Amino acid sequence: MALIRWGIVSLLLILAIETTSSSPSVIKMVPDKGTPVAADGDSGRRRGLDLYCEGWRFTVETNDAGSWTQVPEKCVDFVKEYLTGDWYRLESEAVADSAAAFAKTAVGVSGNGKNAWVFDIDETLLSNVPYYADHGFGSEVFDELSFDSWVDLAEAPALSASLRLYNELQDLGFTVFLLTGRSEFQRNATEINLRFAGFNNWERLILRGDGDQGKLASVYKSEKRKEIEDEGYIIRGNSGDQWSDLTGFAVAERSFKLPNPLYYIA
Repeated sequence: MALIRWGIVSLLLILAIETTSSSPSVIKMVPDKGTPVAADGDSGRRRGLDLYCEGWRFTVETNDAGSWTQVPEKCVDFVKEYLTGDWYRLESEAVADSAAAFAKTAVGVSGNGKNAWVFDIDETLLSNVPYYADHGFGSEVFDELSFDSWVDLAEAPALSASLRLYNELQDLGFTVFLLTGRSEFQRNATEINLRFAGFNNWERLILRGDGDQGKLASVYKSEKRKEIEDEGYIIRGNSGDQWSDLTGFAVAERSFKLPNPLYYIA
């Protein structure tokens, strides 16, 4: 009987060893980093880091991260790959598809010209990824003067999914308003850039005037949406990359949040 028991124990030990050795993706926690790391070396560490950074990005997009100022240093490569690969493009296309589907079935849409759609500009219609590629993909503290110089170049490319949505909405008869946190002194460069990128025929481009400086974006944009409503427009949709583009008062019937892991604006 003792021999049989010993044989069973030996068999279980062998099976346990084989199972462990054939499972290279076992996750363990590294206390000093706080990042999950797989037990199979460098490739496992990379997968663990990607999981950490994707978790961080998720909290950014859901607004659970709250106010933040810089991309974590260990997530810079992740953000770079996300923005320059297919992932960012595909997510942006998914948002545009949802917006277009809603627009086609919006209740009460008619040809009276009073059905409005509001677009933010930066990271919504125009992409500043070329700028951030030279500035650490969001890991550097924001430099307003440097960014203003980039705006003056008027070279930001269009987000292709947003350009498609923009044109579809105009074909459907929506009146398009552009509501940006840029300041009035940047109007000329902004208009040139928009047209260069393929955006035309907007109803109004709204920028921060002297009286808007210092206001939270959520307050400033709510006030401007209210002015649009007071003119008799119904804001059917609103597209923006920041929650402050979409929330507050005088909100749209439907709001569509585009991804942006580069920066946060309250």
